[in-house]
Amino acid sequence: MIAVAIDGPAGAGKSTVARRAAQALGYIYVDTGAMYRAIGYAMTEKGVDLSDPDAIAENLQGLTIRLGFEEENGQLCQHVYCGNEDVSGKIRTPEISLAASKVSAVPAVRSFLLQLQKDMAKTQNVLMDGRDIGTVVLPDAQVKVFLTASSEVRARRRCRELEEKGTPQSYEEVLRDVELRDYQDSHRAIAPMKPAPDAVILDTSELDLEGSVQALLRIIREKVS
Repeated sequence: MIAVAIDGPAGAGKSTVARRAAQALGYIYVDTGAMYRAIGYAMTEKGVDLSDPDAIAENLQGLTIRLGFEEENGQLCQHVYCGNEDVSGKIRTPEISLAASKVSAVPAVRSFLLQLQKDMAKTQNVLMDGRDIGTVVLPDAQVKVFLTASSEVRARRRCRELEEKGTPQSYEEVLRDVELRDYQDSHRAIAPMKPAPDAVILDTSELDLEGSVQALLRIIREKVS
């Protein structure tokens, strides 16, 4: 089995670029960030204090997070389920983004998801993205890429995405959220976001979507071959 680990900060386009690359390669795309978002969503819905790790750990009991893959318009699309509820759309808000960052710093949450993520790479070729895939989840992955872009570029991309969803926010507010998320992810005590020592750094600040996808595919094909 071939495993491709894609790490990088929020808003770098990992999900979109990785999904397109996985489709081109015929691999299963696994968005681990969506799993943390689902837990952040569940905790927010329950009214759990996100600054209380013990309360978060306690509320993991009985919680089921899973990924489903369904064919849509000839493509295999990932859906995120919290229990029996498809929360794929509900977890893509700025509020849940920050909640995901907070719960991902809780050791019990990371343990809760770690084995599930590892198991997915044992039986199929996967392209998995997140914050610590190459350093913690799949340290033996054949290909490791740290996909990034400047905070300003990521904020502009996020603004366009929110506008398209009908939930616009000001650039200043989005940039503040991006920078806060970067700080939280890179300074957490457990599995902080950082490139694996053997990761290829791919900066997409000057690339459009297609250019980013092609750059990632070149890296993967060179490493695999």
